[in-house]
Amino acid sequence: MIGLLIVDDHPVVRDGLRGMFAGDDRFTVLGEAGNGLEALAVARAVDPDVVLLDLRMPEMDGVTTIRELQAAGSRARILVLTTYDTDSDVLPAIKAGATGYLLKDTPRAELFRAVAAAHRGESVLSPAVAGRLMGSLRSPAKEPLSQRELEVLTLVARGSSNREAAAQLFISEATVKTHLLHAYAKLGVRDRAAAVAAAFERGLLG
Repeated sequence: MIGLLIVDDHPVVRDGLRGMFAGDDRFTVLGEAGNGLEALAVARAVDPDVVLLDLRMPEMDGVTTIRELQAAGSRARILVLTTYDTDSDVLPAIKAGATGYLLKDTPRAELFRAVAAAHRGESVLSPAVAGRLMGSLRSPAKEPLSQRELEVLTLVARGSSNREAAAQLFISEATVKTHLLHAYAKLGVRDRAAAVAAAFERGLLG
């Protein structure tokens, strides 16, 4: 039998999942938790095979819980079961070490198959989540700005002209223009104002 730990801050959801798995003799629910902190304590006590984990919870969120379980040396496979499928939810969970990621509208039979697959160490993703991951992998990685490009952008952000930036950095005006063009390409913009805005948005300029 596959021993489960159900982690969700909604008691109704936990009740529903426990009842669902109790009706199938391949699974046994070893414990429940309403947040990440409880999950860590229960996991230590019952040593589950698979943790069914919600992401957005009080006390400790799902991604932090995944990291803490990994750090504690838990052997459990972690299967995220949530209503959220945005990149900001999916990618951190997968990177933290989740074996799978399913949405709460997953049919019962598919959920059972997913838990069994996760127990075997297989990655399990809902179609919507798989599509998001493929999209993020196809997107070109954001190339970092060089130190000189950042220096030029910093001066531009302070209102310096190309000539003034060149004088302060002891380089030619043409070189300043070249650095700016490279920065535009890396930031995906076409002009000085947009480059400064994009750099601030990425936290590159203080």
